[in-house]
Amino acid sequence: MALSTSRHRRGQEEAECSGKKMSSRSDSGSGEDSLDRLLPGSPITAPRRKSTSQTKTEPPLLRTGTRTIYTAGRPPWYDEHGAQSKEAFVIGLCGGSASGKTTVANKIIEALDVPWVVLLSMDSFYKVLTPEEQTLATSNDYNFDHPGAFDFELLVATVKRLKQGKSVKIPVYDFTTHGRQKDWKTVYGASVVIFEGIMSFADKELLELLDMKIFVDTDSDIRLVRRLRRDITERGRDIEGVIKQYNKFVKPAFEQYIEPYIRLADIVVPRGGGNMVAIDLIVQHVHKQMEERELSVRAVLASAQQTQPLPQTLSVLEGTPQVKGLHTIIRNQETSRDEFIFYSKRLMRLLIEHALTFLPSQSCTVQTPQGQEYDGKRSFSGKGITGVSILRAGETMEPALRAVCKDVRIGKILIQTNLDSGEPELHYLRLPKDISEDHVILMDSTVSTGAAAMMAVRVLLDHEVQEENIALVSLLMAELGVHSVAYAFPKVKIITTAVDKSVDDFLQVIPGIGDFGDRYFGTDGGSSGWSDDEEQERPKQQT
Repeated sequence: MALSTSRHRRGQEEAECSGKKMSSRSDSGSGEDSLDRLLPGSPITAPRRKSTSQTKTEPPLLRTGTRTIYTAGRPPWYDEHGAQSKEAFVIGLCGGSASGKTTVANKIIEALDVPWVVLLSMDSFYKVLTPEEQTLATSNDYNFDHPGAFDFELLVATVKRLKQGKSVKIPVYDFTTHGRQKDWKTVYGASVVIFEGIMSFADKELLELLDMKIFVDTDSDIRLVRRLRRDITERGRDIEGVIKQYNKFVKPAFEQYIEPYIRLADIVVPRGGGNMVAIDLIVQHVHKQMEERELSVRAVLASAQQTQPLPQTLSVLEGTPQVKGLHTIIRNQETSRDEFIFYSKRLMRLLIEHALTFLPSQSCTVQTPQGQEYDGKRSFSGKGITGVSILRAGETMEPALRAVCKDVRIGKILIQTNLDSGEPELHYLRLPKDISEDHVILMDSTVSTGAAAMMAVRVLLDHEVQEENIALVSLLMAELGVHSVAYAFPKVKIITTAVDKSVDDFLQVIPGIGDFGDRYFGTDGGSSGWSDDEEQERPKQQT
C-alpha cells in the first residue's frame, strides 16, 4: 500500500510539474547528437558541469567471495537443442546521486539468495573524452550528469549480451584520468542482472531490455547529507564546496534528467535501502519470474528416444586388443585404485593422441640430417590449442594432453548436479581471454545424458569459440549422450574410446565404468594410500 500510494502521489506531482520544467528549458548544448536515443519528452539542454569527485567508486560487477568473477549455481540457460531458451531477468535501478541505488541492489541480492547475479554500474560506461573534454574535466567544467556523457551504444550492447547469458567485457573507468583503463573486466551472463545508474531509464533501447524498473526515491535533504558525509570524510573536501556543487550541478541535473522518469518505474522505493517491505515485494516477484523460467534439460534428454544411427561427427578409438584390454581392467569392479589410475592414464594418452589427428595440418618440406628433403605435415604443437576440463573427473585427462602438446593452455569448468532439481549447474569457470581464436579440446571422463557436456559447449560458444573448433573428448559415452550433443551441436567433434548402449535410472552409463571420479580420487571408500608420482611402482597387471 505504501508503494502504490507513494507512486500515485509522485505520479500526480510529476504530471503537474514536469511539463513546466521541460518546457522552460532550451534544447541547446553539446552532446545532442547522441540524444536521439532518449525517450520522448526527455529534456535536452546545455550540459551542466560536474566534478569527477561526485562520481562514486565502481561497485563490484559480480557478487562473489572468491577472486574469480564467477559464482556458483547457474542452471541451464539453453534447451535440448542447445539453443538459448531463457533470458536473464534484468532489473533497472534509477535514482538520484546518493539515493541508495547500490544499497538497494545489494539488499535485493542478499534477499534473492540466488548466487549467480551480475551487478552492473552505469559509471563504467562514461564516454572516452576528447583532449578538449579532458581539459574541461580537469577544471571541473565537463558535465558528467548529461546523457551525452554516457556511451549508450556500448551499454545497450553489453546488457543485451548479458541478458542472453553471454560473456561481456566491461570497461573500467578511471575517474582520476577521466579515461578507460587498458584492461577491461570479463563478466559472464547470469540468472539475474541488476543494472543501476542515474540515467538507467533515459535510453529507449535500454529501457526495452529491463524486465523490472525500480526508482529509488530518497528525500533530497537526505541525499545532500550523504554527499556531505562522503565527500568530506572520504574525499577531503570542505563543506562549502560540497554544498556549492550540489546546488549548482547535482540538484539541477536530478530535476532535469532523472526525476521526470519516475513515471516509467514499475516500483518506486521510498527511503531507499531502509524500505525492506518494498525489497521483499521485489524479491517475491523476481522469484516468481525465475520459477516460470526453470528448465529440466537433463530430464528431457533422458526421456528422448534416440533411434537414429550414431552421428558422423562421432569418432571411436579403434577397438584393438590393447584398447579392449585396458577397458577390461578399468571396468572391472575388482580393480584396485592404483591399477585403475595407471591403466586409465594409458587409455587417456591413446585417446588424446587420437583426438589430435582431427586438428588441421599443413603440408611442409624439411631437410633431414642426411641433407635430403622430406615431405611431411605440420600440425598444431600446442599453440592454438586450449584444453578445457570439466571438473572434477575431466581434470584427470590434463596430464595426457600436456604430455603431447608442449605449449597447450588449460581452462577449467566446474559443473555439478543440483541434488534438489537433478539438473546440472555451472559453478565455476576459468578460460583464457582469447580462447575464441583456439581449437578447444573439451575433456570429461564419462558422458551419460550429455547435459553437462552441452552446458560446457554452450559456455564455449558464448565465449565466441567456433563450434567446428570444439572437440568433446571422453573415455566413455552412452549413446544417449552422443545423440544429445550431436543433435544440439552438429559441428562439434565427439571423440571417445567406447560407446555404451544405455543409462540406468540414476543416469549412469550401462554397462559403464562406475563413478570415474570416485574410483580415480579414492572418494568411494576404497583404498586411499595411493600416491600419484613417477616413482610409483608399476602395477603387476599388464595388457
